[in-house]
Amino acid sequence: MTGFVIWFTGLSASGKTTIANIVEPELERRGFVVDHLDGDIVRTHLSKGLGYSKQDRDANIARIGWVASRLARAGAAVVVSAISPYEEARRHARSLVEQHAPFVEIHVATPLEECARRDPKGLYAQAFAGELDDFTGVSAPYEEPMEPELRLDTTGATPTESAALVLERLEELNLLSPQAVA
Repeated sequence: MTGFVIWFTGLSASGKTTIANIVEPELERRGFVVDHLDGDIVRTHLSKGLGYSKQDRDANIARIGWVASRLARAGAAVVVSAISPYEEARRHARSLVEQHAPFVEIHVATPLEECARRDPKGLYAQAFAGELDDFTGVSAPYEEPMEPELRLDTTGATPTESAALVLERLEELNLLSPQAVA
């Protein structure tokens, strides 16, 4: 099987990781070796010590892109869920991956108000109160992707419905093995 990278980008609490966690086992069920590079987990292990300046965020995304490119080159289906707020950094990650494998950008375009309403970690409340610097979408920018392969607004959709749209798009892009498609 050919490897590929699915790159979920969007604001904190948009649904990136939740959808990725549904897509991942479905890819495994279809016979893919899958690795999930989640932004929070990568920051703990690969990017420990980086802050949230633009330079540090770009370095984090470059690291994720490089690891994703190596895994995809080896044939893995790589699922990335990372805020990745800057268009240039995402383009760089895409260029690293596309040397070896397809790159599918999924913009989880849930509006800021909905993300703040969900606020599972209490971060938006802190950011709105001025207690948290460089918080994407509040005190730091988020540059929406210009031409993602798929744009999802999770406001009116369940995570399972959103994951189904991702899998449908992967099928349209001929990335899922025809014999494995249910």
